[in-house]
Amino acid sequence: MSTRYTSWALGALLVLGSSSLPAQSSSADQPDNPEVVKLTLRGVKAFDPSELQQSIATDASHCKGLILTPFCWISKSPAIYQHNYLDRTELRRDVLRIRVFYWKRGYRETTVDTTVTPKAGGVAVTFRIAEGPPTLVRKIAVGPATPVLNAKDIRTSMVLKTGKPLNLLQLDTSLVNLSNKLWDRGYADAIVKTDTIVVDDSVHWADVSVLVEPRWRATIGEIRVAGNEQVSEQTIRNSLVMHPGELYRRAEVVESQRNLYESQLFRHAAIVVPPQGDSVKIIEVTVREAPLREARVSGGFNTVEFMQLEGRFRHYNFFGGARQLDLQGVIGNLFAPELNNTGIFKDVFSGTKENEAAFERPTWQASADIRQPWFQSARNTIGLGVFAHRRSQPPVYIDRGEGLSANFTRELSPRTPASAVYRFEFTRIEAGDLYFCVYYGVCDRATINAQRQARRLSPLAFTAQIDRTNEAFSPTKGMLGRVDFEHASSYTASDYRYTRADADLAIYHRLGGPRSVLALHGRAGIVRAIGSDALHPRKRFYAGGSQSVRGYGENQLGPRALTIPAEKMATIYGCNVMADTVARCDPNAVVIDPKTKLPTKNTLLARDFTPRPLGGTSAVEGSVEYRFPIWRELTGAAFVDAGIVGAAGLRDLANAHGAVTPGTGVRYRSPVGPIRVDVAFNPAVAEDLPVYTERTNAKGQLELVRLERKYHYAPATGLLDRLTFHFSIGEAF
Repeated sequence: MSTRYTSWALGALLVLGSSSLPAQSSSADQPDNPEVVKLTLRGVKAFDPSELQQSIATDASHCKGLILTPFCWISKSPAIYQHNYLDRTELRRDVLRIRVFYWKRGYRETTVDTTVTPKAGGVAVTFRIAEGPPTLVRKIAVGPATPVLNAKDIRTSMVLKTGKPLNLLQLDTSLVNLSNKLWDRGYADAIVKTDTIVVDDSVHWADVSVLVEPRWRATIGEIRVAGNEQVSEQTIRNSLVMHPGELYRRAEVVESQRNLYESQLFRHAAIVVPPQGDSVKIIEVTVREAPLREARVSGGFNTVEFMQLEGRFRHYNFFGGARQLDLQGVIGNLFAPELNNTGIFKDVFSGTKENEAAFERPTWQASADIRQPWFQSARNTIGLGVFAHRRSQPPVYIDRGEGLSANFTRELSPRTPASAVYRFEFTRIEAGDLYFCVYYGVCDRATINAQRQARRLSPLAFTAQIDRTNEAFSPTKGMLGRVDFEHASSYTASDYRYTRADADLAIYHRLGGPRSVLALHGRAGIVRAIGSDALHPRKRFYAGGSQSVRGYGENQLGPRALTIPAEKMATIYGCNVMADTVARCDPNAVVIDPKTKLPTKNTLLARDFTPRPLGGTSAVEGSVEYRFPIWRELTGAAFVDAGIVGAAGLRDLANAHGAVTPGTGVRYRSPVGPIRVDVAFNPAVAEDLPVYTERTNAKGQLELVRLERKYHYAPATGLLDRLTFHFSIGEAF
């Protein structure tokens, strides 16, 4: 049997008009509106049950948030618990809603039955769904043929595919894609519609015909602006990338509207064309202005910087012209001395024993930036800024700096900016004696202190980004990429001289349901000092941490050295820490019994040493993560991270420090982004690492000394020692 439809809506009306509404109840004496304590969807195979549940009205009572769950076990107060009650009229309509849900997606023979059964505190509602066979698309015809659209245009626009179910939502999307393709080429008045859908219910196949008529090309005749009060009309026109006399294209309309919204000047911005039949369009830009000033204070915590506070003030039309003024201040490491080594803040400052107090002091950043969008073109932005900061990378370095920056950004295409940035900064390295000893060859404390004087770090950088993701916080499809290149030398007025390149790419692919995602991430970078200059530690590469290789703590993957206090070295048999021969002491030798002063069979333990990241000059990282729904706003993740950091070029990475660490985690989708907890397994084996200790030289000054022999460092003694926990906000990538 074949059926011909000129509109799929006819089928939907037939389903809605069906009188077969099975609904059963196992108890005749139930109240009319008992509380729904449980909801079950049985037989759902073709779609994500959560997607189907969103299309119906009946819902079970539940806690209002995952964080409130422990309190909901104690109390069912309406303040924290959402009570939902059975509406029998809506229940019958839900049967129709489910059938329409399936019908629109190609399952035209789906049947639904309901059961309402008593349960402690209310009732349990069950929908039993028999999906039936899908109606598959046998053939898709798009015509008549036109030189405006080629075969590739049609293939990439059609979301509905042959051999797949007759999904009318995908057909609708395909029609929109074809219309947009024509509009982008100037054919704004093109006609694209479903011509016929022929269905044979006996064999469950369908033939689809789409009509395409490009008609004429449209141009812009006039642009009118309305609704502005404080913002000048010229400022609004500066945001538009379309002009009178040009072709009327969809991409330019979308980009112009995005520019208006991103300026933060307007609550509402609409670009519309009044109904008219000719090819010359009159464009109306209607806006509703937003407050021109904004101030906010926020706070948070993570396992790297303890507690943080942030304050920000923005003026979106500073002296007119959509010029933006941004004042920002951030303070971190709050309560670090009290919280360090408690709860989730375990070993945050591991490796900073000799200057732990410096790392525990507050970190801060302050900046003032002024930004002029639409400079000479709606796609250009220039900016100037001043800044100051005290930042730390435990246990590597503490960095203080102040300076100014200038930048120019060009929007190459939507969400594809390219920037040139010059940054002039005076920087001082407050901590990190080991850094000076290893990379400068300066190991005595007095000379190190002299090296800590302010030096200029002034790179010229070029950056390009591309964002093709569908969401800001938790993308489910698309890609996100970034490439950075920077150079610093005497030509840029920099005391540090180097060339650095870094590339980062993340790809997201939806698997099955809308919240099941396969995420891939890769990063590669290299930096080279010019001449014999040492690199600023901020410009070296580090790996390990919540957004890197999660089997390691922050910055702990890569070249490392061990430090050990002189008093510990003094316990080694035959080691005289007061003599010049301390460098010959063997850190693997036996130690002296403190009572008998005789050698024992014991040696120094791994915990007697402190691992110190040195950073590398090349790095490659990669991650594979599968994200899947668990319950409501709770999602899970299984991942494998890998990374390698070397002290030479990319060709020498085979001999560098690397690791592969698997793990798992959970995320809670909050309004400010995913709150993430990850635990990863570190399978790293023991390694031989260089050892540094302190001694007093002939001038009575403390200096670092590298031992001639390395120590066989094996810190993991059990399973728990190999697990690394991370708590943060935002996805890893």
